[in-house]
Amino acid sequence: MSPEEQLKLIKQGTVEIIEEEELLKKLKEGRPLRVKAGFDPTAPDLHLGHVVLLQKLRQFQQLGHEVYFIIGDFTAMIGDPTGRSETRPPLTKEQVLENAKTYEHQVFKVLDPERTTIVFNSTWLQELGTEGLIKLAAKYTVARMLERDDFSKRFKEGVPIYIHEFLYPLLQAYDSVAIKADVELGGTDQKFNLLIGRDIQREYGQEPQVCITLPLLVGLDGVRKMSKSYGNYVGITEDPKTMFGKLMSISDELMWDYYLLLTDYTEEEIERMKREWHPMEAKKHLAELIVKRFHSEEEAKKAREWFESTYSRREFPEDAPVVVIPEGELTALDLILKLGAVPSKNEGRRVIQGGGLKVNFEKITDPYQKVTLDGELKVQVGKKKFYRVKRG
Repeated sequence: MSPEEQLKLIKQGTVEIIEEEELLKKLKEGRPLRVKAGFDPTAPDLHLGHVVLLQKLRQFQQLGHEVYFIIGDFTAMIGDPTGRSETRPPLTKEQVLENAKTYEHQVFKVLDPERTTIVFNSTWLQELGTEGLIKLAAKYTVARMLERDDFSKRFKEGVPIYIHEFLYPLLQAYDSVAIKADVELGGTDQKFNLLIGRDIQREYGQEPQVCITLPLLVGLDGVRKMSKSYGNYVGITEDPKTMFGKLMSISDELMWDYYLLLTDYTEEEIERMKREWHPMEAKKHLAELIVKRFHSEEEAKKAREWFESTYSRREFPEDAPVVVIPEGELTALDLILKLGAVPSKNEGRRVIQGGGLKVNFEKITDPYQKVTLDGELKVQVGKKKFYRVKRG
């Protein structure tokens, strides 16, 4: 790929690139770029919120660049103050290292091991020492720190801000100095931290990194970003049934964001799905895709079958139209013709033989199979058409 083509691909799904011209210049140098992302192991196990960032890192790898996955074992003991209305409770070194073990293993469910360097930031931050820390702190002002929204709000409201919280963005910025990062990725909430990385690199005589921000994945509650601390997460190592069930709980509106941020579907393909697919079918497809990615195709199919057999009766739309048919028995083909679900017999046969007809949640693939009207039948044709059929 040419540098311009690489840039076009990298831009997809991003919120902001600071600065785009600088990234193009780096790409034109024709060398593998050092692409950095930092993860503080504040809780065990990675979740789908992390995957948004990991996917973009994987894309850089596919373009021939090198990824530095920074495990913030040192910075996690401080705690990122981003978005916090109060000071984070500190973690012990033992807690951090235990959590870090799972990150070190799970990251390769997305990233290419051949182009990934995993490194703990305690490697250089412990060696910084008191003298180095003082020199680092001298490169940034309190006024600049208070420009940050969360610090500014806490200061105005009289909520305590502790000195060690000011150190966090400086130390994570020093990570970029230590590995000579060309590019750093983070969620939109990390923009302040990423920009400090640019400033600190300049202070140490390095060319500043390009900052790329990515959308935050909203969690299962539909309100806050996905986080273990909020309990609104889907862990990438959770068992297939749990993963499938959690994904089926998201709202129809939020589902399309998950398609955009967690799958390879283009925006055009997603818009077509919105028009042509019933939301319930689209959500099952999404859940199956994600379970397949982190487990296997077989496990994904089993999880879907389990979910459908357990919850299908609850899924049938309450507002499905009621259709009254006088016959007590008719073929499957005659049934969908009388429902007006297909325009012709040929189309009806195609739909049925393709598995597009379900009667009381059971798939019918023979157009001439007899269907008996005994009580109310729940009929689904294709992905979006539902009917309650009664004899009358």
